[in-house]
Amino acid sequence: MQRKIELKRGVDNTSVEAYLVDLVQRHVDDYVNYWVESLRLFSQSDKYWDWIFKLRYISNQENLEGYAIECENKTQGLMIIETQMHGSRLNIGKRLVYVDGIATAPTNRIEIQRPPQFKGVGQALLNFARIRSVELGYEGRIGLHSLPRSEGFYEKQNMLNCGSEEEYDNLVYFEYGVLRQR
Repeated sequence: MQRKIELKRGVDNTSVEAYLVDLVQRHVDDYVNYWVESLRLFSQSDKYWDWIFKLRYISNQENLEGYAIECENKTQGLMIIETQMHGSRLNIGKRLVYVDGIATAPTNRIEIQRPPQFKGVGQALLNFARIRSVELGYEGRIGLHSLPRSEGFYEKQNMLNCGSEEEYDNLVYFEYGVLRQR
């Protein structure tokens, strides 16, 4: 799968062509070789995520899908979604796509680099999760548990803050409801 998307260059807001693709080994290699050191140096909440394990795990699970965003020959974002086992908190009895992991490259994080290299990576991944939700018949519903430093990002995306959940290490649960077509 390859889907053309648009990112914005951080320095001047110009449009840049990028691609959302299936997660493969080279994306995990970029994470290990280019991301990990910066994530640890800047004490990012996802610094210990094991994308090597995640890639191996999703290859054996039909309900898990992995995606990456590539731009200028580098991995700019990563995401894993679960497609069959999660239900909506907003519409009880309805399924949703659950974002199991989502990350953007350190060079795209304003806590690490100002201005970021590219803007719109996280938003593009979330938008694609909504598209998958529609494709699966879930009407655009997606949910996720946010790392503490990312809560503001999800609020800016107009996801509904459903509060912290003790069974998920008190992480705040966010959800998009039905996608309304304009």
